[in-house]
Amino acid sequence: GHTHDGVPAPVKVKNPGGVTLVTNAGSNGKFLGVLDFDVKGGKVADFRYKLLPVFSNLLPADAGMSALIKKIRAPYESKLAEKLAVTDGLLYRRGNFNGSFDQVILDGLLKQKNAEISFSPGFRWGTSLLPGESITMEHLLDQTAITYPYTTVTNMSGEMIKTVLEDVADNLFNPDPYYQQGGDMVRVGGLQYTIDPAGGAGKRISEMRLNGNLIEAGKTYKVAGWAPVSEEAKNAGGEAIWDLMARHLREVKTIKAVKLNEPVIKGVKGNPGMAPI
Repeated sequence: GHTHDGVPAPVKVKNPGGVTLVTNAGSNGKFLGVLDFDVKGGKVADFRYKLLPVFSNLLPADAGMSALIKKIRAPYESKLAEKLAVTDGLLYRRGNFNGSFDQVILDGLLKQKNAEISFSPGFRWGTSLLPGESITMEHLLDQTAITYPYTTVTNMSGEMIKTVLEDVADNLFNPDPYYQQGGDMVRVGGLQYTIDPAGGAGKRISEMRLNGNLIEAGKTYKVAGWAPVSEEAKNAGGEAIWDLMARHLREVKTIKAVKLNEPVIKGVKGNPGMAPI
């Protein structure tokens, strides 16, 4: 597994050889992790770790690197700068179960694919936009630029939808860290559900509803998504998510206050890893 979180203090993991320090300096150049060791007699006697925030606008740019970046970007500058829409509220990605930019993508998939339910990966990267800012093509690519950007539409049974949610939940909440993988929980549009992170494999997801009605195991639902990992899905030639969302944003022009579609979460009272807003 991996993460894009900034870790303010090292996690000390004891093992037969001593102690391993696990650190992470986040993503998008937001932090610089500095780890200093005090070595005495050939052994580490002490250490000091700092997670330093990077204020890029206060640091002088490297002239050579700036020139190279400008040269590489030049052919794409006008496309990247295209203003697709304006956001009335804060757009961000990070959240255990959803983020406002993720919700915009979910809503776009529902509308553009005329689907009942939408799925979007729980990625942990992407920059944020403040209220009143324009959403440019570059901002959209900040959230979607991967090598498997294809969008899909699949007719899925209620049973299969539950299986998908259970599989992702087990990847995230398995008590054995060696079985944990991926980012955050898959983002879901249209569908409401309840999750118990400690419920065990196959027993975490319940109360799945669409428009207030319980999902039926044997009924088929139209589900839109993107970022498929199967070769079959990749070869199907689905539209890239950034093209679909660029069209959607041009159509809506203004992103009003985003209402997050998040699950009801059970069994997390007192859990320091959960901080409901």
